[in-house]
Amino acid sequence: MNLVEEIHKDHSKKQKDKMVNYVGNDPKRFGQLVEIFLRRPYRLTQRAAWPLSYCVEKYPDLFKPHFRKMLEQLGEQNIHDSVKRNTLRMLQFVRVPKGHQGITIDLCLGFLANSKEPIAIRVFAMPVLANIAIEVPVLKNELIPIIEDQLPYASAGFLSRSDKVLKQLKR
Repeated sequence: MNLVEEIHKDHSKKQKDKMVNYVGNDPKRFGQLVEIFLRRPYRLTQRAAWPLSYCVEKYPDLFKPHFRKMLEQLGEQNIHDSVKRNTLRMLQFVRVPKGHQGITIDLCLGFLANSKEPIAIRVFAMPVLANIAIEVPVLKNELIPIIEDQLPYASAGFLSRSDKVLKQLKR
């Protein structure tokens, strides 16, 4: 299967499922999908993100060799919101290695604290940070107030996710 051709065919759940099944737990095929996601033509990136995030959800270990590249892209200026949102969605399913925790924390705290970021980006940053806080408990002291400060002005989606994350952090 040619993944680029498949991405151009259709943007549907059926097509997403077909691509996820094709990639499966194969690191080479997953790497091809990552390269399409990182390539940049907006339409390809956007369409690759959906099956890519489902592959990461099913097989989180496939993400490990691509951590550095994905974080570099996430930290670039002027990347599209869909790239941020989908990268953060993937990161919530993986254990962030110690060598990448600092940059991941900085990026996610920046997104979460920035009221100009779209809600979905801020919402997906929360579980990434909460997962890291399991290994770095001192992060809870910074994360809890940032979330709580936003609650009076928060959307329903933010409130729902923050409720789950705050329960996890306060255990």
